[in-house]
Amino acid sequence: MVLPFVLPHDLHGAGPHKVIAVHGWFADRSAYDVVAPDIDRTAFQYAVVDLRGYGEARGAKGEFTTSEGAVDVLALADRLGWERFSLVGHSMGGSIVQRVLALAPQRVRRLVGVTPVPASGLPLPPEQWELFSTSARLPVNRRAIIDTTSGGRRPDRWLDRMVQRSLDRSDPTAFRAWLDSWTRDDFHADIEGSTVPALAVVGAHDPALTAELMRATWLRWFPNGQCHELVSAGHYPMDETPLELIRVVEDFLRADDD
Repeated sequence: MVLPFVLPHDLHGAGPHKVIAVHGWFADRSAYDVVAPDIDRTAFQYAVVDLRGYGEARGAKGEFTTSEGAVDVLALADRLGWERFSLVGHSMGGSIVQRVLALAPQRVRRLVGVTPVPASGLPLPPEQWELFSTSARLPVNRRAIIDTTSGGRRPDRWLDRMVQRSLDRSDPTAFRAWLDSWTRDDFHADIEGSTVPALAVVGAHDPALTAELMRATWLRWFPNGQCHELVSAGHYPMDETPLELIRVVEDFLRADDD
């Protein structure tokens, strides 16, 4: 078992409501750069992290699993002295923040998944598995995935930039290893019935992580769950509809009267 280490991170704001934000499969913590200038820094303090294999943690050894990622998030919270906090996770990061809830339910105030992978994993049919599993070494496949999951609606230059960020900010071996975990891990029994308020934000143009899927998973498992669909977004709301995403997420977090 690899011991936890303190994830590289940026702190934004100095508010009393502490929030840890976890990126997805295709980016490091720079995934949140577009929204960072416009978040509420008086109400919230955000810690935006790099998972093992990404960004400043590209050289970190590890198992590259959602459970390991959750242990690392809790280690960071301990280092920061945050006894209770909310969580935001995009895509693969949505699975990791649900793992945090499973490990330490008493510490989580509110939970937000942005186009989140369900706690049951996201099994891929054979043809998709081939596309995803080879994308670690084939940039053209990364581009095809990003294009499809954003609804085939985005400019070529944006797609190229998203692919280049992914290549620059991730270790190929870790990138490939993470895929096994977020597609196949099923721990939904560990979070089912949790009364922590939980918001799933999905994009109307994301063909995979849809509102329908959230109704069959997220809303069934979380009695205090909600789902909000962003009508102009696909799988990457931070890049596609940043202001709408900030408003939805922070309105949800502010509803905490703890």
